[in-house]
Amino acid sequence: MSRPTAITTMLLLGMLVWVPARARILWSDPAPRLVHNTGAGVDILGGAVARNDTNTDALYFKFHVDPISDVASEPYFAGFQLFEGDHERLGLGNALEAYGYSAFVTSETGPSNSVGEFNLQSEHREAFRLGISWPYELVHHGVEKTIIFKVQYVPGGDDLVTVWLNPNLDRNATEKNQPEILTTKFRAKATFNQIRLRHARGDKGDGGNGWMFSDMAIATSFDDFVVVDFWQTWWFNTLAALAALTVVSATVRLIEKRKFQRQLQRAEQESALERERSRIAQDLHDDLGSSLTRISLLSELLRADKDNPSQVALHASKLALSANQTVRALEEIVWAVRPGSDTLQSLVDYITHFAGELFAGSPTRCRQDVPAELPARPLPPDVRHNIFLIVKETLTNVLKHAGATEVHLEVKAGPQTLEIVIADNGKGFNPTAAVAGGQRNGLSNMKRRAEAVGGKLTLTSTPDQGVRMELLVAFDG
Repeated sequence: MSRPTAITTMLLLGMLVWVPARARILWSDPAPRLVHNTGAGVDILGGAVARNDTNTDALYFKFHVDPISDVASEPYFAGFQLFEGDHERLGLGNALEAYGYSAFVTSETGPSNSVGEFNLQSEHREAFRLGISWPYELVHHGVEKTIIFKVQYVPGGDDLVTVWLNPNLDRNATEKNQPEILTTKFRAKATFNQIRLRHARGDKGDGGNGWMFSDMAIATSFDDFVVVDFWQTWWFNTLAALAALTVVSATVRLIEKRKFQRQLQRAEQESALERERSRIAQDLHDDLGSSLTRISLLSELLRADKDNPSQVALHASKLALSANQTVRALEEIVWAVRPGSDTLQSLVDYITHFAGELFAGSPTRCRQDVPAELPARPLPPDVRHNIFLIVKETLTNVLKHAGATEVHLEVKAGPQTLEIVIADNGKGFNPTAAVAGGQRNGLSNMKRRAEAVGGKLTLTSTPDQGVRMELLVAFDG
């Protein structure tokens, strides 16, 4: 595991440990239920939760209503009501005489209510007459409401009830920061082991078409009812932070990797340039240096034997030969370093040009079999130079030692390979004799150069049947 990944993992584990445990939803029933003329109603809780007169904790209840029956259907009552067996306990909804959102079966009576009823405060108070409003909100069809109430159980006495009509449930909402105008407090008996949804008409009127209840739940904390979008949750923020850290870590690693690759590439280029400089210096020293030294010596001999015509002719012939060899060596060096020569096509063109000049005027006929078009492949200078030197050594040996009347130069090129075959009809050689005759170094150099370019060199020869050289080079990519 990389260091940035390890740090990110530790941060994530730390956040998971730090996050406090949330309260629990004890029961929920989110599906909508239409309630109409139910009478006493039926239990929907199924024994999931219960509280009796000995409990001292607090529970939070929530439900959502769509009042199909509204103020035009009065008198009627509808509500979410607690039952203890068949005994009615606290109910929330629309009390029979209240005409608005209210509690019923309460131990206290609201300022404008009948016995056992308590209107709920609302920010949308109803106008009574000009300049005067009721302290509560009437029930209107199409205006849906969410009601949350808290019961603080008091052993042996009336329980403390707090009701919020359409409370704020956005992120960061809490029980304590709810507006006072939405909050109603009173006492009521709220022990229960059942919950019933009820609706019934009064003595007058038809009572309307009922109420639609949904999103019902019981919890141990107000916080469990706060609506938090997934992008506002601690786990999403944690994952987002983790993703950001991962992206930053990956970006840093990518930048560092590219920086390292550039440095490595620069180092390889500098190393390749240094190798090429060394090779050029070596070629200049070995080829041109020795040739120029020979020319200088022959010039001195020519001057010393100027009175001897036969010696002058001999020295002049050798001088011309050395000059030609020097020019050819210089051409090879220039070709190897010229930018336009770094292709497979340039290599093959130069090989054919060299072969044609080498055997021009000699008794050996050079037959060339080369494709008209070759793959467009770049070749580094060292690869071109090594391949050329292998071909040069082979052709020069044919000219000097084979005694052949014909030499065949064949080039085959594929997308990833280059094959060069040189075969002559000369006298051939015995490998053992070649070693004894001092040709071992030349053959070893050719094989070493083939290995340097990732190629394979094969030499086959039988006395009096010629020599066949096969060079196969496989390119990367």
